[in-house]
Amino acid sequence: MNIGTVEVEEGVLLAPMEDVSDLPFRVICRALGADIVYTEFISSEGLVRDAWRSVKKLTMDEAEHPVAIQIFGGNLDVMKEAALIAEASGPDFIDINCGCWVKNVVARSAGAALLKEPDTMVTMAKTLVDTVQLPVTVKTRLGWDKNSIIIVDLAKRLEQEAGIAALAIHCRTRDMGHDGDADWAWVEKVKKAVNIPIILNGDVNTPEDCRRAFDMTGCDAVMIGRAAITNPFLFRQAKTYLRTGQREAPPTVAERIDLCLQHLRHSVNYKGEGLAVREFRKFYSGYMKGLYDAASVRRDIMTYSSFAQVEERLWRYHAYLLERGEDDSMSNTTELTEYEEHAMAV
Repeated sequence: MNIGTVEVEEGVLLAPMEDVSDLPFRVICRALGADIVYTEFISSEGLVRDAWRSVKKLTMDEAEHPVAIQIFGGNLDVMKEAALIAEASGPDFIDINCGCWVKNVVARSAGAALLKEPDTMVTMAKTLVDTVQLPVTVKTRLGWDKNSIIIVDLAKRLEQEAGIAALAIHCRTRDMGHDGDADWAWVEKVKKAVNIPIILNGDVNTPEDCRRAFDMTGCDAVMIGRAAITNPFLFRQAKTYLRTGQREAPPTVAERIDLCLQHLRHSVNYKGEGLAVREFRKFYSGYMKGLYDAASVRRDIMTYSSFAQVEERLWRYHAYLLERGEDDSMSNTTELTEYEEHAMAV
């Protein structure tokens, strides 16, 4: 798969997720094998107004490339200006969010709302392709609902009329949100209709899912969203499985705690200690998922305000597990945490 100068084979990508795929998490996922990472989706209105929260999301690190900046909006002129601002920050390509299903985005005629206005979506994509020098890609869903699945015709138009470089498809309709099963069969249909790279998103939770997606649909890459919150090691595991057909041994508890602390340390450097420690609380259930008495450890950590406190408590917990003779490995469960259920992967 080629997107501009970016070339990957059987790519495993990190999906854009609000409040999840910030710079620290992207760096962690890249180090663990993600071929391309995406920023959180960024409001075009926020970029044009120079809003601190939106502009902060443009911050990138050399270690995370290749990286895409994803923007969303419903106003064409604002999207043009936002795309130029995003381009100036130095990503590898620009992605347009045409799939976010949440009400406050759809109400602004943005995200999945564009599935009801395919002409507008195509015009927006073409305008951005003509505006920036970088490749432009689109991420969308199958359609607004089961009675309006338009993805095959839409993909043709986005390729032929707009000239986008690649298309990522979340294989659900807008009205499904994250409910129900993703219907991968549509990706195979789109692949037969277009020549641009097609990225499959939705229900990619295990290394075996990655292999099955490539084999069943002929997709050019897979995109992992909520499953990465619980198990960032999934990128490394998937790449190993795709290459060898063999599963890696699960990471040990020590590896999980070490990665958790690396992630938190990156967040402290990026946001400052107080804010980082508070906002990081959503990640602990994923890093400690399935471990004995993890809930009591999380309750303690939720009260802490410093990195040192968290570090000391986690390593003390590790010693406690070893004393108990607990299995020092990570379970392979794919059950979602409460935070994953609410992560806004599009």
